[in-house]
Amino acid sequence: MANRGGRHARNEDSENTINYVQCDGLAVMKMVKHCHEESSNMDLAQGALLGLVVDKCLEITNCFPFPKSGDETMDEEMYQLTVMRRLRRVNVDHLHVGWYQSSDVGNSLSLALLESQYHYQTSIEESVVVVYDTQKSSRGFLCLKAYRLTPQAIQMYKDGDFTPEAFRTLKVGYESLFAEIPIVIKNSPLTNIMMSELNELLPEDKGHNFLDLGTASVLENHMRSLIERVDELYQEAVRYNKYQQVVFKQDTEKHRALAKLAAENAVRTSKGEPTVPEEEVIKQFRPMPVPARLTATITSGQINTHAQHIAQFCSQSLAKLFITESLQNAKETKQIK
Repeated sequence: MANRGGRHARNEDSENTINYVQCDGLAVMKMVKHCHEESSNMDLAQGALLGLVVDKCLEITNCFPFPKSGDETMDEEMYQLTVMRRLRRVNVDHLHVGWYQSSDVGNSLSLALLESQYHYQTSIEESVVVVYDTQKSSRGFLCLKAYRLTPQAIQMYKDGDFTPEAFRTLKVGYESLFAEIPIVIKNSPLTNIMMSELNELLPEDKGHNFLDLGTASVLENHMRSLIERVDELYQEAVRYNKYQQVVFKQDTEKHRALAKLAAENAVRTSKGEPTVPEEEVIKQFRPMPVPARLTATITSGQINTHAQHIAQFCSQSLAKLFITESLQNAKETKQIK
């Protein structure tokens, strides 16, 4: 997945060039269909986004799925080039502008996602990753998010230094790894006409499935994932605290050894003997490797994402309850009359 970016080299240090993403309704339906098909098999759905850039808007007009990773006979890069070449022959937008991925209750932010988006943005400057949450959307809440790496995150990954000092220098935190780009879904006039006709053909008593009030399972899964991420962050904090304790213990022993050496050198100097250099003692204490903080940062970002999704999901669920109450009252009033 990390090598699925295009080959057109761009300047990866440039600022964010995209203000919003405009996605065609047909492309959204293709993504939704693919993600739900793969989620039924508990697989991760991924695919390429095609479109073009107009001023500060990234227009996504088409997409196609990636071949499954289990097929070793398939050359993924050749497959993508073949698909885009054939789309070009039939006069369809074929420019690679990013990729999409399915998600389950917000579990999208990961090291693999960070690595893949880094390769995309360093090769295709305006590329985005679109994340579709299958479980939330199946409950009537369309969850479609577009993300891009911030310039600080790109510089951090380019340097390959994930120590606390590097994070402090670049001012990178869990809230500044990814930047969310607003998504606008746009349909053509013909599509809107067709949707209006389909809406008229739908019986009145068949529209209740769009107001599914069974939100407990989604909220429960969000809370379970949030608890798991908090446990992971606690384990990372324990590891880092152990590192700090080992470093403190080593520094204490080093200072004690240096003080002892200084006293011995003073005695040698009074006797006219040569002194022992401090480097002999310092060489005995090797510096401890600083643990990488990237995993802890990503876990913190996952916790933040889950908290935001829970807050948004609860507010949307309350709105649906009020809408349902109004519809029920209107139905009862109609029956009385």
